[in-house]
Amino acid sequence: MKFGIAFANVGPIARPEAAAAFAQAAERNGFESLWTVEHVVVPSGYQSQYPYDPSGKMPGPEDSPIPDPLIWLTWVAASTSKIKLATGILILPQRNPVVLAKEVATLDRMSGGRVILGIGIGWLKEEFEALGVPFESRGRRSDEYVAAMRALWTEEKATHEGEFARFRECILRPRPAQPSVPIHVGGHADAAARRAGRLGDGFFPGKGSHEDLKRLFGIARDTAREVGRDPDAIEMTTGGNGAVGSGALDEVRALADLGTHRVIVPSFLFWNDSEDALARYADEVIAKAG
Repeated sequence: MKFGIAFANVGPIARPEAAAAFAQAAERNGFESLWTVEHVVVPSGYQSQYPYDPSGKMPGPEDSPIPDPLIWLTWVAASTSKIKLATGILILPQRNPVVLAKEVATLDRMSGGRVILGIGIGWLKEEFEALGVPFESRGRRSDEYVAAMRALWTEEKATHEGEFARFRECILRPRPAQPSVPIHVGGHADAAARRAGRLGDGFFPGKGSHEDLKRLFGIARDTAREVGRDPDAIEMTTGGNGAVGSGALDEVRALADLGTHRVIVPSFLFWNDSEDALARYADEVIAKAG
């Protein structure tokens, strides 16, 4: 089992000095990855329903700092050597896929092949409006952007002709250090599971009971089979809010039984006395999880 830390670029570790120190401490204590969140802007008084809390609102005040995930990860990459640098998630349809492919490839090359690109289609309609990106087409746009970026990362002279992106014989350098940056699809809806099965290297449901996770993993794997992909090649990641406290080890083992490959626990568990808190979790859970 792998262990990551979610919400890595918010709260006190959004600050540069704290970010570097936290990343180093996580790496020392056996955490495999750091996962960042993203919002370019948060429109004040938004009415869209945040899907991960019954209140319909994101945790914290609207003006909480959320550093750009790729820049934050670049900052911590420079002070670490092996911890994976993941977006969990980056809102793909809000980005230009050619520019994003360049940014991600550069980070992967300079970090020695440590990037995991976690993507989502987004939920905050008002943010899309502020960026001038159509909200309704975000799913189709995301699927196409994945294909466009993979072409740029892997082809000598990349060509893509689609509805939302078009380019011919474009050379992108540097290439990623990895053969192609792994793309993990985030989201807890059936559509996200099917997207992961069709085109994802991994699947990261943002929430769900054990029964929900089992069903979603099944949808992803079944979809992979339908399109001729190996379902066992899709890496499954789950949020580990239950993987804390006295029952953490039992929860981790139960998630493993469901087919989970990586558990991600929220960063706020470690905001106070980070080094000691990370070390305790490493001793009490990571070392025993197998």
